[in-house]
Amino acid sequence: MRKYKEIIMQNIFLLAALATIVALLLICFFLFANGLPAIMGIGFKGFLLNTDWSPNDIPPSYGIFPMIIGSISITLGAIIVGVPIGILSAVFMAFYCPKGLYRILKPGTELLAGIPSVVYGFFGLAVLVPLVRNTFGGNGNSILTASILLGIMILPTIIAVSESSIRAVPNQYYEGALALGATHERAIFKTILPAAKSGVLASVVLGIGRAIGETMAVIMVAGNQARIPGSILKGIRTLTANIVLEMGYAVDMHRAALIATGMVLFLFILLINIAFHLLKRRSF
Repeated sequence: MRKYKEIIMQNIFLLAALATIVALLLICFFLFANGLPAIMGIGFKGFLLNTDWSPNDIPPSYGIFPMIIGSISITLGAIIVGVPIGILSAVFMAFYCPKGLYRILKPGTELLAGIPSVVYGFFGLAVLVPLVRNTFGGNGNSILTASILLGIMILPTIIAVSESSIRAVPNQYYEGALALGATHERAIFKTILPAAKSGVLASVVLGIGRAIGETMAVIMVAGNQARIPGSILKGIRTLTANIVLEMGYAVDMHRAALIATGMVLFLFILLINIAFHLLKRRSF
């Protein structure tokens, strides 16, 4: 009887894995089947490198280069804001945080992960936009504001995964470093963190995926201007925002160009994952 139960469970797990693969293949098929003809019709160079997005003009123009720059800009900004804070917070929670404070801090970070993005967007509109406008100038709807907001949004993912990876490192690593004369801080940053690099990098990849794929919060604070910005205090439009803002009324080639934009975003995230996978295989 036990043997049959194991066979049944193995088949269930296999079906679950196959369902995931099939879902991914269907997404890829939809994107490439609808996106490639649009790119071929517009022109590969014109679609990716043209700076003019004017689908309603005669003749229309479908250049997504400003949106590519926008997505890269706010993602890099979110990394600069969120990754150091997230990793250092994970180190604090794993090695320095008092137990009483940990009981409050841990549920608090988990709660941040469950807040809807539209609520983050309202927070950005009510707090970050006026703060940036009064401190740095401009109208507040800018790359800087979106980067700060996305940096906050990716913190829960980076903290949770990094802390789990740090705690998974055997305690003998830390004790051995101390026995060899290392200080507490040196043992953590020179021994524990390198040993946990796989999980830490995974947290960074997940955080980048969250940042580059975020839509609603970015729409509310980034300004949504399809142009190449002159500074971080100017507004920008991202690839995801471009799709959401125009898909509701797009038809024919306009709709196909938006689907092709989604295909570019998919390939962009794929390249990021491949790059981090290669980086993870290298030692610090």
